[in-house]
Amino acid sequence: MTEAIIEPDLPIIDPHHHLWDLRPMVPMMPEPHHPFIAAIVPNAYYTFDQLRAHLTSGHNIVATVYMECGAFYNGAYGDALKTVGEVEFVNGVAAQSASGLYGPMRACAGIVGHADLTRGAAAGAVLDALSAAAPRRFKGIRHAAAWDTDPAVLGAPFHHPEGLYRDATFREGFAELGKRGLTFDAWLLEPQLPDLIDLARAFPDQPICLDHCGTPVGLASYKGRLPERFDEWRRNIHELAKCENVVVKLGGLAMAFCALPEEGPAAGYGSEALAALWRPYIETCIEAFGAQRAMFESNYPVDYWGADYAVLWNAFKRLASGASAEEKAALFAGNAARFYGLEGLPG
Repeated sequence: MTEAIIEPDLPIIDPHHHLWDLRPMVPMMPEPHHPFIAAIVPNAYYTFDQLRAHLTSGHNIVATVYMECGAFYNGAYGDALKTVGEVEFVNGVAAQSASGLYGPMRACAGIVGHADLTRGAAAGAVLDALSAAAPRRFKGIRHAAAWDTDPAVLGAPFHHPEGLYRDATFREGFAELGKRGLTFDAWLLEPQLPDLIDLARAFPDQPICLDHCGTPVGLASYKGRLPERFDEWRRNIHELAKCENVVVKLGGLAMAFCALPEEGPAAGYGSEALAALWRPYIETCIEAFGAQRAMFESNYPVDYWGADYAVLWNAFKRLASGASAEEKAALFAGNAARFYGLEGLPG
């Protein structure tokens, strides 16, 4: 769907997108009929050229933050350090963008990698190797914890151990982040929000970002239950927001997991329809965290399930239409620049 760009001059830092090449894996992917797998297979190749086409589709994207996704691992480094390969690859993409040959936009100005925190204190050596791989751009890690009693919700590739954020060895590894001034991105499902609340309270000085509005779930055994679960989600969001070390990313709602919209891939919804679907979640998060602790995100290409890139940002701008100029500057760029320490960018 093609739409006129709303507020085309508003600076945006997209704080959450991926790069990958899944083509060798596609024929072997388990559960090919799972909605999430169905969503990513058409976008199995997503590197700088595809990203740049989206970033230059009309909105004023000044910079981005790359989010780990298990791509480009280097097995030659050994099991613990293979994740360094992802950061090395993305740092090269960032250098390509920073060359100026492709315009002023700075893709992957910040890089969030992955280290297995269940290694406990030994995770510190992995964090140091990640930092060395991209000393100017590496900002922190994400260690997902998404889990549900119904295995059909996530599918085997995305199912993490139950109660991971409460695990003592995980927390031993988590403590290594603070020693190095690194950020932490959390991905889990809406029913698991109490686990992140407990983690944030236990580490009140550790900067934490909740991804994807906490991922409301609307498929498998949760199909049709979003209205039923909304009040519990809202209560937990407000409780988490009491932890001043936590910020929230406003997006991810076009993932197949959320069923907002339920149809996909590329459901073809316009920005008005998407804004109406997402409004209860986005407005609740901003109400709870405030405009200074929230940031809009694309989660691309995953969110292509339900939203074209340009239309997605139009929907966000519709949702922020009542915000002041100062609040918009924070929500669309400043908060991301501050949380990830992006120098020389709006913040």
